[in-house]
Amino acid sequence: MEDVTLIGIDFGKHTSHLHAQDRAGHAVWRKKCNRSQLMILLANTPPCTVVTEACAGAHQMARDLIRFNHTVKLISPQFVRPFVKTNKNDFIDAEAICEAASRPSMRFVTPKTEAQQCLGAWHRVRESLVCDRVQVTNQIHAFLMEFGISLPKGAAVIKRLPSVLAEQRLPARLVILLERLRDQYRALDAQIAEIERDLAAQLREDESGRRLLSVPGIGPVTASLLAAEMGDGKQYGCARDFAASLGLVPRQYSTGGRAHLMGISKRGDKNLRRLLVQCARVYMQNVARQTGRLADWVRDLLQRRHSNVVACAVANKFARIVWAMTARRVDFERIGEALPA
Repeated sequence: MEDVTLIGIDFGKHTSHLHAQDRAGHAVWRKKCNRSQLMILLANTPPCTVVTEACAGAHQMARDLIRFNHTVKLISPQFVRPFVKTNKNDFIDAEAICEAASRPSMRFVTPKTEAQQCLGAWHRVRESLVCDRVQVTNQIHAFLMEFGISLPKGAAVIKRLPSVLAEQRLPARLVILLERLRDQYRALDAQIAEIERDLAAQLREDESGRRLLSVPGIGPVTASLLAAEMGDGKQYGCARDFAASLGLVPRQYSTGGRAHLMGISKRGDKNLRRLLVQCARVYMQNVARQTGRLADWVRDLLQRRHSNVVACAVANKFARIVWAMTARRVDFERIGEALPA
């Protein structure tokens, strides 16, 4: 045990496979154990570097191992795959994790705190409820269209449904079904509103989240999700790295000394990227009433580029701004002084 400096763990739902190496990179031992045996083994192991893939349960395990004075690192699974040799099994995967962690240029995932994971869970539940609410309105539209009744798109169908049912001659069974769908919509809407109130309450308790609300165009939902996903921002080297992690920078395909930039890469968290683009569009709609260097830059960009291009550019700018505010713990007014004219 004293010779072990690096342990790679192929973390599983019930059992895990471990590969231990010494300082020279030679294999010391391999073990297979369940979750309780894993924690006992690592608790009795002298402090070393423990590496696993960023997967379900990895962040909780990282928090537990830090209490044992281990140095814990999480790697994105896509960076481990190239180091898997020939045939694949769990011990080979654990060895590949050690090999990937030994690379000096490897990028790691910062373990999340319990608060970050809980906040992320609230956002995922809200997103699921929003999707269910859209499905209900689509069903109502479809059932009415089957009987020749066309209504405008969106949630306005819920408001107009009572008058439609009173004016149109529809089968009684269909009316009962549409009323049930309307009640389901209202129940989902109430759950979403309750979750948003809880998110706003949690946001008021977070200093970083309250600071992000000062950015024009960013609301409570986006601010709380940014606070949950970004943390203190120290895991990113600069603002561009955070924007790149969200897929808001151009995809590059350059060769022979000739640079070729394509559209945005769309990598990372698509929900957070979508929210930032929506915030950018809200800011663009009200840019005539905005003042400052950011507003001047957006107005100048709108004269030269399509609105969709400008929306992605403003979302990229928002990502860089919120990283700078979080990492440096400063307000939007101070960041605005360094924005382009």
